Amino acid sequence: MSRNRDRLGGTQDKSAGAAAPPTQNSNTDGAPFSFVVPTTFVELPSKGRYYPEEHPLHNEETIEIKHMTAKEEDILTSRALLKKGVALDRVIQNLIINKNINSDYLLTGDRNAIVIAARIAAYGAEYDTKVTCPACSANQEYSFNLVDAESQEGTASENLEVEDNGDGTFEVELPMTKVNVTFKLLTGMDEKRAISMVTNRKNKKGIENNVTTQLSSIVVSVNGDSSLGARKYLIENMPSMDSRHLRLAHRLATPNVDLAETFTCAECDFTQEMEVPLTADFFWPK
Repeated sequence: MSRNRDRLGGTQDKSAGAAAPPTQNSNTDGAPFSFVVPTTFVELPSKGRYYPEEHPLHNEETIEIKHMTAKEEDILTSRALLKKGVALDRVIQNLIINKNINSDYLLTGDRNAIVIAARIAAYGAEYDTKVTCPACSANQEYSFNLVDAESQEGTASENLEVEDNGDGTFEVELPMTKVNVTFKLLTGMDEKRAISMVTNRKNKKGIENNVTTQLSSIVVSVNGDSSLGARKYLIENMPSMDSRHLRLAHRLATPNVDLAETFTCAECDFTQEMEVPLTADFFWPK
């Protein structure tokens, strides 16, 4: 997989610079002074390749966001918004400078890049959180450096014989059934729908269907047939080897942010690559 070695802390907008010193405000809005909130240009893992021509980010490699303010902190501490699961969505939308961009329809990897850059700009790159060792189950404090996160452009994999259609969809032949599947990249809206489906099923005391829900979110067509019946039949009946192959192909093709770091347990010295856990304290450093 191709990897972009530029870090994701964002590039400071030179025209904005640091927050300007307070100046006397001649406006009649009652504010005694004004200053410019600094902005940052965030590199998009997708490079804008998979947005349609009419989208503001079509072929755009960066997106401009403002730095977080107390207003965004209010959103992140709103119990009502947290309960609804929309607090982070509201923050992302608030931070984007171009209001013609709907954050719900940003690709997942691009949204992740915005979240990480916003956190670095607000609180710095050091992220201290609790992790559990996979080997000895010891809970411990661990420090991750978010600047080390790297942008992965996503690429069609020759090993998995994945073909990039150039429009945000990809083709792959499943190894056992030899079925040709067209799959798509996920947006924030797709992820919210999937989470809602899993949650509703869980609330009804049904068997959790995380895998089939993920597959139903990404499969566009089966052997050229995009009907619901064809897609549903494949998802419910494909062998596990085909399911794993399809999910791996999707993960490799998805432009995203690599949040894996080498973790070494302080108790047993176990070492392995670990994804940086984006827990509740991600935006609330000690």
